[in-house]
Amino acid sequence: MCGRYFLSRPPAALARLFRTVDPVPNAPPRFNVAPTQDSLVVRRNPETGARHLDLLRWGLLPIWAKDAAIGSRMINARAESLAEKPAFRDAYAKRRCLVPIDGFYEWAEVPGQRRKQPYAVALRSGEPMALAGLWERWRAPDGSILRTFAVVTCPAAPLLARLHERMPVVLPPETWPLWLGEAEGDPASVLRPMDGSAFRIWPVSTRVNAVREDDAGLLEPDPDAPAVPGLEQAEGLGLVPEG
Repeated sequence: MCGRYFLSRPPAALARLFRTVDPVPNAPPRFNVAPTQDSLVVRRNPETGARHLDLLRWGLLPIWAKDAAIGSRMINARAESLAEKPAFRDAYAKRRCLVPIDGFYEWAEVPGQRRKQPYAVALRSGEPMALAGLWERWRAPDGSILRTFAVVTCPAAPLLARLHERMPVVLPPETWPLWLGEAEGDPASVLRPMDGSAFRIWPVSTRVNAVREDDAGLLEPDPDAPAVPGLEQAEGLGLVPEG
C-alpha cells in the first residue's frame, strides 16, 4: 500500500520534467504527506488535452459520495480491480493521472515487538517517481468543487515485499503517455511492480508516525532501528536481501 510519502522537489522542476503548461502551483517541500492533505498531481486537462500540474486532495471521492469523509478510506486503488470497483472504474476509464513523489514510507513487522519499524523507499537513481493515480471531481453539498486522487497499488516486488505485500505502481517515463490517455493502448498493461533493484530502502525514525511531523530530518537513517528479518544494510543507505 502507500499511506505516506515525501516530495521536496520544487514544483517548477516537476513542471519541466512532466512538461506541464499551466501556471506552476505554490507548494512547499513536504516530508510526510498524509491522506486528506493536498499534494501535486499531473493530469491531462479534459478540455485541451494538455498536461497540468495541480494540487489535489489525497483520498478519492467518487461523484456519488454523500460525505467527504469517505475519501480517507480511498487513498489507494488496487490495480487488479480498477475496471470493476464502482468507486474507481469511471476514473480509471477517463481520469488517470501521475502522482510525483521523491519516495514513500512503509512499516515492517519487528519480531518480538508490538511497534512496526518505518522505512523510507526511494529510487537509487535519485530521480522522482511517477506513481499511477486516478483523480475525480466531486461536488460538495454547498456547490463547491473538490478534486481528489488515489494512488494505484499492485503486488510488491520481492525486495519490497519484505516490508509490505503491496506497493504503489511506479511508471517509467515511456509509459506516461499511455497512462494519461495521450497514446492508444491498454492502460492495464503498465500496472506492474517495478523491479526491486531500482530502489534503496533505509530505516527512519518513528517520528514519521505522527502526521504533525514534517521536516527533512525524517529522512535521516535511524542507526538504532531494530533489524527486520530478510534485510541487511549494505552500501550506505541501500538495503539488499540477505544471502
